[in-house]
Amino acid sequence: QVRLVEFGGGSLQAGGSLRLSCAASGFTATGYCMGWFRQRSGKEREGVASFDSLGRTTYADSVKGRFTISRDNVKNTLDLEMNSLKPEDTAVYYCALELVPDGKYCSGLGGTFGHWGQGTQVTVSS
Repeated sequence: QVRLVEFGGGSLQAGGSLRLSCAASGFTATGYCMGWFRQRSGKEREGVASFDSLGRTTYADSVKGRFTISRDNVKNTLDLEMNSLKPEDTAVYYCALELVPDGKYCSGLGGTFGHWGQGTQVTVSS
């Protein structure tokens, strides 16, 4: 059974940095996408950053230049380094995974994700 567990959320002041991590387990597929999403209070969930199944990254315009997504394919972990945080980055951040059959493609933020973590709260104060 696929399991995604996020770590690293917290509260900090604007301008600070935070690193989120996601530990994924319970799958052996070699084709997959992984990404970070967030849901701000009263808003719909939105994509933040992702890897497609070819290892290419995509970022939301709102975080480009400030956030960096990285992964360890051996440990099955996904990280999100967040710098220059703003109050509008306050949200619950979710790790997501989409498995695809070998040879198939998933696009990351532009596609669907079938597995989700429980989320971790990030609060940025001004």
